[in-house]
Amino acid sequence: MSMYGRDPWGGLLEINAADSATDDDRSRNLQDLDRAALSRPLDETQQSWLLGPSEQKKKKKYVDLGCIIALMFFNAQRSGKLPKHNNVSWRGNSCLRDGKSDPSTTISDLVGGYYDAGDAIKFNFPASFSMTMLSWSVIEYSAKYEAAGELNHVKEVIKWGTDYLLKTFNNSADKIDKIAAQVGVGDTSGGSTTPNDHYCWMRPEDIDYPRPVYECHSCSDLAAEMAAALASASIVFKDNKAYSQKLVHGARTLFQFSRDQRGRYSAGGSDPALFYNSSGYWDEFVWGGAWLYYATGNISYLQLATHPKLAKHAGAFWGGPDYGVLSWDNKLAGAQVLLSRLRLFLSPGYPYEEILRTFHNQTSIVMCSYLPVFTSFNRTKGGLIQLNHGRPQPLQYVVNAAFLATLFSDYLDAADTPGWYCGPNFYTTDVLREFAKTQIDYILGKNPRKMSYVVGFGNHYPKHVHHRGASIPKNKIRYNCKGGWKWRDSKKPNPNTLVGAMVAGPDRHDGFHDVRTNYNYTEPTLAGNAGLVAALVALSGDKSTGIDKNTIFSAVPPMFPTPPPPPAPWKP
Repeated sequence: MSMYGRDPWGGLLEINAADSATDDDRSRNLQDLDRAALSRPLDETQQSWLLGPSEQKKKKKYVDLGCIIALMFFNAQRSGKLPKHNNVSWRGNSCLRDGKSDPSTTISDLVGGYYDAGDAIKFNFPASFSMTMLSWSVIEYSAKYEAAGELNHVKEVIKWGTDYLLKTFNNSADKIDKIAAQVGVGDTSGGSTTPNDHYCWMRPEDIDYPRPVYECHSCSDLAAEMAAALASASIVFKDNKAYSQKLVHGARTLFQFSRDQRGRYSAGGSDPALFYNSSGYWDEFVWGGAWLYYATGNISYLQLATHPKLAKHAGAFWGGPDYGVLSWDNKLAGAQVLLSRLRLFLSPGYPYEEILRTFHNQTSIVMCSYLPVFTSFNRTKGGLIQLNHGRPQPLQYVVNAAFLATLFSDYLDAADTPGWYCGPNFYTTDVLREFAKTQIDYILGKNPRKMSYVVGFGNHYPKHVHHRGASIPKNKIRYNCKGGWKWRDSKKPNPNTLVGAMVAGPDRHDGFHDVRTNYNYTEPTLAGNAGLVAALVALSGDKSTGIDKNTIFSAVPPMFPTPPPPPAPWKP
């Protein structure tokens, strides 16, 4: 199938064509939307979705979003030498000396990968999580990606990420002692004026300041998350045997390193600690172990992932305010869902049944906590669940929860189970889908501000996204480190539309300030968009197209020995 095949327009997500958008907004949409980011001419329905309905058609549109828009964000975040079909006209090759320009690192080729957010830093930790989430969504919902004509596209997005991750350690070795964890720095504390990725405001294509490489030698959390990314991707690419095996080998090596050299990658006040500080590595051990079991069928990984002490250290047996919140930092909720899948469909029995039943029960409790009838988490007046307790940048957590809820409901449906219990009360799987749908609808415009928080979707979306490349015109003028500040501080809309970017989101009062310098509202991230893509594809289409029950188990051997053949019929 071609990269962009069949049209995915069907019916599911309800978007209110917000009447609050002004004519000026509409005309700017039409002018600013980067048509090169769209791979084919748009028919009338698609134009009404992407560019806003004509004046005669101010009515609700029910669209099956698929992932066409949300996936485009990853194209805009690519670093290195871009492929010919990248389809983002204002981006070009960038940072082609990453690795080589830092004489202190022994890993010299670090060209490629993804910029994390509105800057040009490459953080392995959230990038790996993003690739794991995308791979998981492809493994479960490849038929839905195919129906949207996006299967090849999402696989290219994943491979761009995993190709880079393979560069950041010695992937041909069985044992390693370091990982290049980050390229570029952003620390501007103490009034530092040293040019770096946060002090400067430049297009990535124009960067000329040094980009240091941060290496880590004991980074269990990072190595285990990278192992999860490569292991999950190996299942996505199982038909490409050589590449899949390369990914599996890299995942094994990384996971062994994570177990041998214990420590947090962001310890000791390092640059990563300022931006993506890891709270611990036990959750990554469960998560990475589960993915390696699915990728290899090696029972030792399952034994590790289901070890009660590991689960205890990961926080599986106690609640806490963040229990059930899947994020780039804490993978426990995802690991519990992933291992509940094993119990639902393969039921491996002793000695795994007890801990798998515990994970399954805990997953059920997490799903209960998402429901509005319980008050585990507050909601805004507009209905957005506050998984990060009213702190800024809420949407990345919401989309992950929407994905898990939809996925778990599909697991139950595939297991012919109509629902689950929250205490004495029984809830059907539709309740979970409804939770996910209301949250995604909020993000796409059904909120008090009638604001879509995904750039390029609907009439009324953020125009001042905190993003260097999108905010500086591609006009053959090279703006230096401080020369770009005028674009950062400009009150004008971004000259380039960052199609598909989900911004950080509103505050706990449903308020939103479309201000470029306020990253707590307007900055998108890889991890946020990966969760958005996963949630959208899970909710797309109709319920009858559920999960792919078996692909994830393709490397898993039969759980029980084959019974002997029956004896020959008795004859006198």
